Amino acid sequence: MESPATNTDHARTREANQAHPERHHEQRSDRSKGATERPGYGQLLRTEGAWSFLLPGFLARQPYAMLTISIVLLVEHTTGSFGLAGAVSATAGIAMAVIAPQSGRLADRFGQGAVLFPQVFLHALTIAALIAVAVLDAPLWALFVAAVPAGATAPQISPMVRARWAARLQGTPLMTTAAAFESVTDEFTFVVGPVLATALCTGVHPAAGLVAEAAVSLVGGLVFAAQRRTQPASARAGGAGGKEAPVHGADGGTASALAVPGARVLVAAVLGIGMVFGGMQVSLTAFTESIGRPGINGVMYGAFAAGNMLAAVAVGAIRWKRGPQTRLLAAYPALVLAAALVAVAAQLGPWAVLLGALGTLAGLCVAPCMITCFTLIETLVPAGARTEAFTWLTGAVALGQAAGSTVAGQLADHSGAGAGFFAPLAGTGLALLVLLAFRGALHPPHGSLVAARGLGHRTTVPVD
Repeated sequence: MESPATNTDHARTREANQAHPERHHEQRSDRSKGATERPGYGQLLRTEGAWSFLLPGFLARQPYAMLTISIVLLVEHTTGSFGLAGAVSATAGIAMAVIAPQSGRLADRFGQGAVLFPQVFLHALTIAALIAVAVLDAPLWALFVAAVPAGATAPQISPMVRARWAARLQGTPLMTTAAAFESVTDEFTFVVGPVLATALCTGVHPAAGLVAEAAVSLVGGLVFAAQRRTQPASARAGGAGGKEAPVHGADGGTASALAVPGARVLVAAVLGIGMVFGGMQVSLTAFTESIGRPGINGVMYGAFAAGNMLAAVAVGAIRWKRGPQTRLLAAYPALVLAAALVAVAAQLGPWAVLLGALGTLAGLCVAPCMITCFTLIETLVPAGARTEAFTWLTGAVALGQAAGSTVAGQLADHSGAGAGFFAPLAGTGLALLVLLAFRGALHPPHGSLVAARGLGHRTTVPVD
């Protein structure tokens, strides 16, 4: 039974609707539009200022996928050893993964442009030094010494692009679409970059891959850094009244993004995903060589990568009703199951078609996990630590790749070509245990949610 006051309100509403029918129609249209609007890629790419950082960002991130393969090809040419070339390349990759979060932290504190401008010049100099050491037949220890700064100074463009998306889209459904778009772009980069580097090293000069890597890093990095209008406000500016607040530790100093427990859980999850990438690359190479068909290695890994890209496109196009925490806890077990199927199939016999199909399935399961991890970390860490947080995840992928390729290679050498596929299974299995044990850390610690009301408009909604 309604109160007299309520009946009076209903009467007033009916009178207003009768007096202004066009206004009533507009209100109903707006609600209908809001209910049916989907956070698709078209809407994402129409975000104000997006193209100003997407195009230079796409160019500037290509060297990230060219660096390690270019080092392998140059060092193998000058030393004649793939083993030594791989070790030097891994040294650069580990240095990149360890130092990247620190450069991200500096970018959060001082601004992306302030970090990128000196970083790209320093990277070009360290690449030149590595080329000189390799070409001039310097002692082997010099190669490892030169590889450390070459990897450590590599610009982290992908996390910076993700941080720009997060700054513009925080709290909107488009954040998942942006994460999916970036995953597709990264996957495409890792398809094009190695092919370009290999063509330059084999067709022009063994050092041409690294020369191109340094040149594109310099030009692309400078153009990207010049787009200051779209970069997130630095923590220093936030402290002076800007929007981005710095992250403080218990002692009052600036804390790392890893101070957030959920961020550490996501790093473990992404490490497992990295082991899938590294383990699949080495294991497929060993498998195809063992069956006498090394030429299909590219096709089989391409099927895995295609599955990853297709799933990433689909994840970004869907308007999810479940939260990212639920999606991750549902998607990761599927990834572990797919890795288990691939490992078992590799033991059954030289069935390349079956293994290729299951590899595609594994790729389909990778993208939802990866995208959700990047979506989640944006909700867990403070705004002033976004770039650092994203670089921890990309660094974890690199470390996982190095670990996965190393473990898979050792298993393939000592237990047969098919044994290498147990490396992705082990990595994802351990990561799943961490996710399940610490799943409570995946929820934001504050007591409010952010509800989207159009791009650039966010309202804090209290939660009972």
